[in-house]
Amino acid sequence: MVAEHNPTLRRRRLGGRLRVLREEAGLTVEQAAEALLCTPSKISRIENAQRGASQRDVRDLCAAYGISDEELIEQLMTLARETRKPGLKYEHGDLGDDALYTYMELEAGASSITEFQTAFFPGLLQTEDYARALIQGLLPRMEADVLERRVAARMARQRALLERADPPRYWTFIDEAVLHRQVGSFEIMKAQLERVLTVAGNRHVTVQFVPFRKGAYMGAGSPFVFLEMGKDTGSDVVYIETLVRNEYFERPDDLKVHREAIDQIRATALDPQDSLKRINEMISTYRLQKRKGHANRRVRRRIAI
Repeated sequence: MVAEHNPTLRRRRLGGRLRVLREEAGLTVEQAAEALLCTPSKISRIENAQRGASQRDVRDLCAAYGISDEELIEQLMTLARETRKPGLKYEHGDLGDDALYTYMELEAGASSITEFQTAFFPGLLQTEDYARALIQGLLPRMEADVLERRVAARMARQRALLERADPPRYWTFIDEAVLHRQVGSFEIMKAQLERVLTVAGNRHVTVQFVPFRKGAYMGAGSPFVFLEMGKDTGSDVVYIETLVRNEYFERPDDLKVHREAIDQIRATALDPQDSLKRINEMISTYRLQKRKGHANRRVRRRIAI
């Protein structure tokens, strides 16, 4: 999904341009709110893309900021109008969590994505079977139809981002624990590892593992995704998912800490080539475990006879 069809990115673009116009006019948030006869929090939320702006809001703010360029005003009002258009919820249906749509729209507009995971393979690398088994394990009460829509949406995300003509730079760091945590059957794990090898063959994708022997390292207990946003779509964003909510961090100090963590993790991780060798080793391990499983079942059948 490109930016012009993305409600979240349109809100970020509109909010950012309105903030610049307010600052160029020399007005504070409070003064803008007074001109609009609203609370300062409304102006802040519009500028931070936490809520949309109506066309009337845009017209009144342009008047308050002394904007007389009709072409600019029309552009801003068009952005305001388009933020009301259907987004990913209309496209994918109910995924069981409205917060997912915001993340997916931000991800779609990112120029570069750096992801760090400690428990499971990243969504952009998952096979359909791995994704289904993972979601079932994490959310056992999810209804079957919602589960299938979420799996389908995850597969669509992969195609939209990794296979498009201008894909974002995708760099993922994965703790070695992920290789050993069996999600689904041996067959599913083997196929999942093979999928990682395939995706890692793309020139815009880099996969690195952090081995157990490195012990403690910065960020080890805090998986996150760092989204570097494209031009005119606002500040970079760090996304962190918890059991009860999804958090977005955009403050410069928060971004600085996570950039430092990325540098530290990169220095700690195996290089890309050694990381791919580690995947091949684990593929052999799961292949052997599968054979042992078949042998054990044959022994049990003979005993039963």
